[in-house]
Amino acid sequence: MAVEQSLSPSVGELRAVLEHAPVGVLVVSRAPARILYANIALERMLGYEPGSLTGQTLEQLLPQAARPHHDAWMAEFFADPRQRRMGAGRELFAQHREGHAVPVEIALAPMQLDGQLCAAAYISDLSLRRQMQRQFEQIFAAMPQGLLIVDEQGRIKLSNPALEAQFGYAAGELLGQPMEVLLPQRYRAGHVHHRDSYARQPTQRWMGAGRDLTALHKSGQEFPVEIALAMLDMHDGRQALAMVSDISLRKKAEAALQQTNAQLEEFTYVASHDLRSPLRGIGDLLSWIREDLPESALTPAVLQNFERASTRIERAERMIDDLLDYARAGQRDQRLEAVDPRLLIEEVLSLVHIPPDFQVEVDVEGQAFTTPRVPLSLSLRNLVSNAVKHHGGTKGRILIQMREEGRFNVFTIEDDGQGIPAGADERIFKLFHRANTTTAGHGVGLAVTRRMINAHGGAIVTSRQGLLGGACFRVHWPRIVMKEVDDD
Repeated sequence: MAVEQSLSPSVGELRAVLEHAPVGVLVVSRAPARILYANIALERMLGYEPGSLTGQTLEQLLPQAARPHHDAWMAEFFADPRQRRMGAGRELFAQHREGHAVPVEIALAPMQLDGQLCAAAYISDLSLRRQMQRQFEQIFAAMPQGLLIVDEQGRIKLSNPALEAQFGYAAGELLGQPMEVLLPQRYRAGHVHHRDSYARQPTQRWMGAGRDLTALHKSGQEFPVEIALAMLDMHDGRQALAMVSDISLRKKAEAALQQTNAQLEEFTYVASHDLRSPLRGIGDLLSWIREDLPESALTPAVLQNFERASTRIERAERMIDDLLDYARAGQRDQRLEAVDPRLLIEEVLSLVHIPPDFQVEVDVEGQAFTTPRVPLSLSLRNLVSNAVKHHGGTKGRILIQMREEGRFNVFTIEDDGQGIPAGADERIFKLFHRANTTTAGHGVGLAVTRRMINAHGGAIVTSRQGLLGGACFRVHWPRIVMKEVDDD
């Protein structure tokens, strides 16, 4: 191959152009192979003093393992002198003056220098890149979530131990395989189209939004997954990062919860129908018996027993209503409204009977937010009503506060009454538990309140550190609406 003879700079001209280039430059003669020129960047890279490499043999810059082969490589280059990358597909190293290997990337080109054909090597130090790559691989391997990197042809370039464990593969067994090996057969043809579409318009997103996704275990069994996608610009091209979560346990829990809720709802409605009818029948029988008895038989003791029976029938009917309320409390209200917390509390207080000798203080610091209004209002109303009913005195103080904490609004309702008995902080939320038997009710109110708050992504807890010394409840209610998987 002929090389232009007209472009033949001298070493001095070369130094003027390349001395301060950001990459290492090395010019080597054909035979014998000696260094004619090395710029400052190369000398710093390999630990040499300025100008100390000129005239030296090339072997001192080569690792011991490469030296026996270098003459053959040089002969191959000069037999076909053209621009190329050296050692394509192999890791290349240069020898530092102190003896350690430096990872490098080398591009070769023929050059005329002082009228003779030479080899010019443009050398980049990959030490920082390798260090960052090792750190990335360590973080990648340590992630508890399954991670997968796939090239533009759909081949698996990297998988971490968490993903290999999820799918039942040994370490490194997935490398080089098409990503479709992790998909059920029925998805594979369509997945190639989706993969190509994503490569054309890559965005960070969830895969298969609105659909139930399943992956294929090595054993042939399928399991439900969630997959997040992102595109990475790597040194060897664009690659897709998939974050795979095995949601088998969550799906089982959701199914169990749905089944429990359905059974509870079915039970309460059946109980409502099957119990109301006999209760009404009993009530009617009592009325008929009372009408049939002569006045002489209606002694004070008999009348008192009739009243007791009527009262117990009414209590049983109220208990049925409470059960229905508890079942409905587990349903999430999808109607969203803009709610001003101060106006909401004023509305709650207008709907609760507050004795004239009770003083109510309201302290709100927060902005309007979007939320289901009715369940929040009902929850606060139940707690304010409880503060009066279970206070234990004929007069007292109630403090209602609201503060913004992260993505929650925290409502605090406390009083200066007798408080919650020691050890009952969790039991009071149980269905039919009554912390105080001297007040009316069936012990359903707090159970309904907690169930309603939990159904809307919030939480309710008791606190022993209130300002007034009595019962203190804190409601953590979401002020930022989060998108749920089931809403897709």
